[in-house]
Amino acid sequence: MTVLKTSMRNFFAHKGRMALSAVAVLLSVAFVCGTLVFTDTMNTTFDKLFQATASDVTVSAKGSSDAGDTTSRTGRPPVMPASVLGEVRGAQGVKSAEGTVFSTSVTVIDAEKDKLSPSSGAPTIVGSWNGKDARTMKVTSGTAPKGPDQVMVDEDTAGKHHLKLGDEIGVISVVGTHHARVSGIAAFKVTNPGAAIFYLDTRTAQQTLVGRTGVYTDVNVTAAQGVTDAQLKKNVTAVLGHGYKVQTAKEVADANQKSVKSFLNVMKYAMLGFAGIALLVGIFLIINTFSMLVAQRTREIGLMRAIGSSRKQVNRSVLIEALLLGVIGSLLGVGAGVGIAVGLMKLMGRMGMHLSTDDLTVAWTTPAVGLLLGVVVTVLAAYLPARRAGKVSPMAALRDAGAPGDARAGTVRAVIGLLLTAAGGWSLYVAATADKAKAGSGWLGLGVVATLIGFVVIGPLLAGGLVRVLGAVMLRIFGPVGRMAERNALRNPRRTGATGAALMIGLALVASLSVVGSSMVASATDQLDKTVGTDFIIRSDTPGGLITPQAVKAVKQTAGLKRVTEYKWTDADLTLPDGTTLKKTTIMAADPTYASDVRTRTVAGELKDAYRPDSMSVPDTFAKEHGIRLGSGIAVAFADGSTGHLTVRAITSSDGLIDAGAKYMSLRTLATYVPAGKMPQDELLFAMAEDGRQAAAYKALKSALHDYPDLAVRDQTDYKKELKDQIGQLLNMIYGLLALAIIVAVLGVVNTLALSVVERTREIGLMRAIGLSRRQLRRMIRLESVVIAVFGALLGLGLGMGWGATAQKLLAMEGLSILDIPWPTIITVFVASAFVGLFAALIPAFRAGRMNVLNAIATD
Repeated sequence: MTVLKTSMRNFFAHKGRMALSAVAVLLSVAFVCGTLVFTDTMNTTFDKLFQATASDVTVSAKGSSDAGDTTSRTGRPPVMPASVLGEVRGAQGVKSAEGTVFSTSVTVIDAEKDKLSPSSGAPTIVGSWNGKDARTMKVTSGTAPKGPDQVMVDEDTAGKHHLKLGDEIGVISVVGTHHARVSGIAAFKVTNPGAAIFYLDTRTAQQTLVGRTGVYTDVNVTAAQGVTDAQLKKNVTAVLGHGYKVQTAKEVADANQKSVKSFLNVMKYAMLGFAGIALLVGIFLIINTFSMLVAQRTREIGLMRAIGSSRKQVNRSVLIEALLLGVIGSLLGVGAGVGIAVGLMKLMGRMGMHLSTDDLTVAWTTPAVGLLLGVVVTVLAAYLPARRAGKVSPMAALRDAGAPGDARAGTVRAVIGLLLTAAGGWSLYVAATADKAKAGSGWLGLGVVATLIGFVVIGPLLAGGLVRVLGAVMLRIFGPVGRMAERNALRNPRRTGATGAALMIGLALVASLSVVGSSMVASATDQLDKTVGTDFIIRSDTPGGLITPQAVKAVKQTAGLKRVTEYKWTDADLTLPDGTTLKKTTIMAADPTYASDVRTRTVAGELKDAYRPDSMSVPDTFAKEHGIRLGSGIAVAFADGSTGHLTVRAITSSDGLIDAGAKYMSLRTLATYVPAGKMPQDELLFAMAEDGRQAAAYKALKSALHDYPDLAVRDQTDYKKELKDQIGQLLNMIYGLLALAIIVAVLGVVNTLALSVVERTREIGLMRAIGLSRRQLRRMIRLESVVIAVFGALLGLGLGMGWGATAQKLLAMEGLSILDIPWPTIITVFVASAFVGLFAALIPAFRAGRMNVLNAIATD
């Protein structure tokens, strides 16, 4: 009980010194809990949506996906004859059944030809208004569609795009463009996470999406009273046979939820990873805090030992303080995490994904995980300082001699750190010289971990050397004040090393990702220059979007073009010469001019021969693996057609970024085995302008595709800019998440300086008494902070560039052959680190300057 009282008294006596450590715990726990609450809420939202919109039993065409996604390379949803509806109605246990048609392979535009698609990446769905929708949605304005000139839109989409009754919209599908006017607006009775939904009457939906009446994509079946979904599924299957997909409401909801969870899990674990980095940085802050508190209380601890306290009691006293810190920081972090989750929901709302706070889900595991994580990490981080406190002898403490064994511990630590760093460096070398990327990636991971731990362990040794160099370069110009700042940073290399290491971790990740991103852009740009031999590339900006036949026709009729190349993907089962059968293998089918539009290097034969009838090409790695040579025959069973026996006429290089590992054939060969109605739509179009007419053709193409806003025309300059922007956006998002770790690191610098000022109170008073001005004192503390921050930046940027350069060597095996160091970014981060140090010192320097000189001198 005495130990607990002492710990409580010490904790609250130094609560100001504990505050920044508590903030570090709070931020890390808040980010973890916020991520868990946010993803749980999204799961709840989608669960409610899928459960509300699923029929007791749903019958779909055999080719439809489990998750109900109707996107296919033909642009048409899989359908079944309307006669299936009558058969289903005759099944035992059926109360009612209704046929529906819907598709996600559409683009919807307004009267100004602007897209009405969600900006969040959610699908655009056009379907027939039916009884199931009438149960899950409420018409809030106007009426449901009743003719070919009417369409109803969901309330969220109408609000976002300012649609009102009577406005004209166009539905672009493989069939053509259908125009209608808004007859009604409907709202979901549950949360719609962001899909744009448009309803037509059944007959119009059939003609618009499929091109003919008398077909359905789904039949929604309602069970009679007392009939379970499983029994109803069994009865319907008995009537229809196994030629259709029959699913219960739970199976449909589970399939939809599975596809959503795959996305949510990626986001969840990525965010938790960044929270873990922030927590790792926070460990250094906590270690520093307790180390300095223990050092400042050496006399106090010695006195406790002198009057009978055992080592275990002193140790336990410090750990109880850490426990209090962890509990308080974690409790506040759990509350802040809920706030972060609500903030993320609002942010997603601005991006088009609507999440209602009514669905806010805080599972009991979330606060449990937050508390456990915060408390365990804090106590573990405080263990070494607590152990060091327990070793303080009464006499050594009373003489203020410090803890024993420091010199030996420093030597052992330096040796261990050097060994870890050397092992990490060797691992990075092995990764950079590996023959295969998969093997090298394991060595890269080991090298990153080992060098990071090695640099953390060896930090005090590096601090002793680097700070002297930085002092000579940066601080000596400030005269005596600069030299005092240098000596203060060198006074405790362990503390300086730990403070710098906290900043090092975040900046190392920033530097490595910057090198990888810059190398990707440089390599891709180089590949575009060497490989692409066409003027323009046309593709859809909608994820998974295709180019409709009407758009292809518009491109081909554009004035000023020498040629237009079509490019499609098709799936097929391949039976190879070695007897292996590969299911659902993608083959690229294009016009023969594609060999000129994209210059793919061959290792055997000529690529133009692959576009001859019943011919194809394969990549060299594929050929080597399966013993394929020029003239080998491959049986190709097309997914929507018959089986052809194709001859290998060319073997291409697997190196490069564009179409790496692709298999090619001609569109003419594809048309031989796949019926016209089953032919896939174009993924891309390549256009070459007539000599000297590039600018005019570019303008004409954009004009020709004005009615197809989802399609974009890009020349090589546009493509390079798009690539750079995409990678830049990804890196900016990662930098934003890493900012949490850097904020915690800055708190560490602030805390170190604040405690250092308290530790040196008497010293500061003496310096002020012999003539050091307040301005000089503040400058000294600011310079000390800057040199610590720059020290951490040098370690982080150097380490990160090493990681990035090694990663680029592995990526070179995938075609990213150019190493590009983004010096402007590296220099900017380095300079910013100095300003971070300056900012971190503002409050400690201000407090030091306000000290009463006599009181400071009198401090024991």
